[in-house]
Amino acid sequence: MNYEQLAIWSQVISALLFMAAMVAIWIKWILPAVLAGQAAHNEQVAQAERHRDEAKAAVEALRREIDGARRDAELIRERATHQAELETEAAIAEARAAGERSLRNAAGELARARAEARERLRGELIEKALTSAQTEATSRMNAVTNTGLIDRLVATLEQGAHHG
Repeated sequence: MNYEQLAIWSQVISALLFMAAMVAIWIKWILPAVLAGQAAHNEQVAQAERHRDEAKAAVEALRREIDGARRDAELIRERATHQAELETEAAIAEARAAGERSLRNAAGELARARAEARERLRGELIEKALTSAQTEATSRMNAVTNTGLIDRLVATLEQGAHHG
């Protein structure tokens, strides 16, 4: 064999041994480190995706809660408006009833006051008429008229006694 070929084969074998050593080092230390790094990075990406999905779900749940709160607020506003309308109507009806009751009471009081005034006026008129009649009777009465009236009264009483 020749030295040149031996040198070439020596270089080929040393290159192959070097490559085998490099592959062994790659497989033993570098590849596990790269795979561990890649796995750690993949885990970080997966964790970030989980956090993103959780955040999206939380945002969606919050949106649903906000929509629910808006609906609840609208329902509360509608109920409050309806209740205010009912209370307003009740207050108006109560005020109207109280006003009508006051009018009826006032009408009753007015009727009683009128009746009372009529009675007082009638009493006053009767008193004035009696006073006037007494004054007139006293001025027209004399002894002859008085005797004639008494005789007529006695005659009437006697006729009543005979018939009864």
